[in-house]
Amino acid sequence: MNVEELREYCLSLKGSTECLPFDDVTLVLKVQGKMFALIPLDKNDISITLKCDPELAITLREEYESVIIPAYHFNKKHWNTVYINDRLTRKLVCEWINHSYNLVVAKLPKSLRAELS
Repeated sequence: MNVEELREYCLSLKGSTECLPFDDVTLVLKVQGKMFALIPLDKNDISITLKCDPELAITLREEYESVIIPAYHFNKKHWNTVYINDRLTRKLVCEWINHSYNLVVAKLPKSLRAELS
């Protein structure tokens, strides 16, 4: 997957929006104003930073040691940076994006969650 494919997939999720933050080089993807993904636009390596359940994060980091690392700019238990390469299928990356999206949606107030169903 390339950056545009990552972006398009994230934006295909119900209620998702995008914005450029203060640095203008990282695409921020949100659902109902809450961040679920970050895509750096200024790096040679294609990557996406996603929220993750802490237990799953540990498992994924062990299984995909050189591909998934803790995100240095967030709580390392809850965010991972995933480097997109040939080891990862599109399906797998999309599953991880969905996981991050669903974690954020689950924490939204009921009224906002209802708008997404």
